[in-house]
Amino acid sequence: MKKIGVVLAIIAIVALAGCASGGGKAGGAEPYIVDLSKMTMVSVTNNPDRIGAPIGNVLRNPSPITRNWQDIMFLFPTDMADITGYSRVTITLKYFNAAGEELVPRDSMGMLVVIYDVNGDWRGPEMGGGPNTPIKEMNVGGFSGMINTDRGTRVTFKQNPQALLVQKAQDPNVAFIELSGIIFHNGNYKFEGEHVQGEGPEGS
Repeated sequence: MKKIGVVLAIIAIVALAGCASGGGKAGGAEPYIVDLSKMTMVSVTNNPDRIGAPIGNVLRNPSPITRNWQDIMFLFPTDMADITGYSRVTITLKYFNAAGEELVPRDSMGMLVVIYDVNGDWRGPEMGGGPNTPIKEMNVGGFSGMINTDRGTRVTFKQNPQALLVQKAQDPNVAFIELSGIIFHNGNYKFEGEHVQGEGPEGS
């Protein structure tokens, strides 16, 4: 009986050690901050949706947005680390008016979609993620937004995404949108920089 007790104790210790490590590929890993200088903005065509020529390693649309839901497409770096073990992602945007003045972020300024395969569906369901669009977030930066907060959005990635689609929503003042941060993490992320957006609602 004593031997069985010792064996069970060892198993329990090993199990606890596994829990402490966080489990999974990125369990307990430090947050992975994407190098935005390696993000590539590309032109797009619609009906059908296709990516076009590279615009460059720029983070803000060079020409003013002319209509609601106009597409701004970024390709993730090809040398990005494997992020499938992370359970959350934080993505932040900045908004500017036609004069180039930064706007205080609020609801209805912008939305984003994370895309696995640029040759597949870019839109996904009307609300929430889909097979090729694991994340679809409205109100990025606003009070109702989650993905722009330190807590981020919970997600299970089946593979590295290829692209990030950003759109102006319905705020008439928005003329330019700038990508200002992408961080994959496991809930252990605290951003201290100036571009942190307003606090969003609590939730998973």
